[in-house]
Amino acid sequence: MQPADAAPSRIFLLSPANCSGLRARMVLAETAGFELARRLREPGGAPLGEIFSFVSGLYFRGKLAYARAFARPPAGLPAAGALVIAPGAGLWPAERAVTLADLRALAAVSVSAANPRHRRPLLESATALAALIDADCDVVLLGSIASDKYVEVLVSVFGERLRFPVDFVGRGDMSRGGLMLRCAAQGCELTYAPVLGAVRHGVRPPRLSPLRRGSGRPPAPATSPFAASPPTSVTRRPAVVASSDRPRGRRLSDPRESASRRRRPAGARGAAAEDGRGSARSEARRRR
Repeated sequence: MQPADAAPSRIFLLSPANCSGLRARMVLAETAGFELARRLREPGGAPLGEIFSFVSGLYFRGKLAYARAFARPPAGLPAAGALVIAPGAGLWPAERAVTLADLRALAAVSVSAANPRHRRPLLESATALAALIDADCDVVLLGSIASDKYVEVLVSVFGERLRFPVDFVGRGDMSRGGLMLRCAAQGCELTYAPVLGAVRHGVRPPRLSPLRRGSGRPPAPATSPFAASPPTSVTRRPAVVASSDRPRGRRLSDPRESASRRRRPAGARGAAAEDGRGSARSEARRRR
């Protein structure tokens, strides 16, 4: 086992969130009033990692938490070891402040290997990064390797140094996000393999077992409008008999009313019924 200071340096490249999805439209909407949307509209903006964590949800939250837990950037690298692929802008540190105009510009670029607006800035940023890191520094892609939208450009720059988590093969985005959150919380790093020559498609692995209560499940971002609200008091009503359990053609009556009717003397019930019939006959004669 190598001492901690002898471990090779490692940086992570995070694939971007979908800036054209529902959550992105929420934060970009002019009427958005939750905290993250307000900060995005301020001159100082909000961190790119926080914005993409809201836009993407579990998947990006997992990538960001994992990268922050296991990154070992080489000395002199300005970023903290987590670089995000920003559509049309290359590689940005997760801590970079982003404004509303920046996010709209990212959303306007299609992420495709055939799109020069995406490909060219990514190639330039990756080339500049390769010049800053040592030859033995691992570059781990936390994103899909099933398509060439990131892989082709990054492999052309980093070659065999570009790696990916082997456990990603066959998993969907949500499963990957949950896996990385667990690894970050438990301090258990995944196994990596070179992207070059790797099998990009595989059999879907078994589902992750549910987390036990109190096992350290990461909470939702506080800036999300879907954050859990404090519990409110609930007034319970008496149970109502299901419609399939009661005779057809009869309405459900209040149990107290039924009990009062049962306690009424027989003579009183008969008199009340007779009065009712008498009233009906009088009404009929009046109408005639």
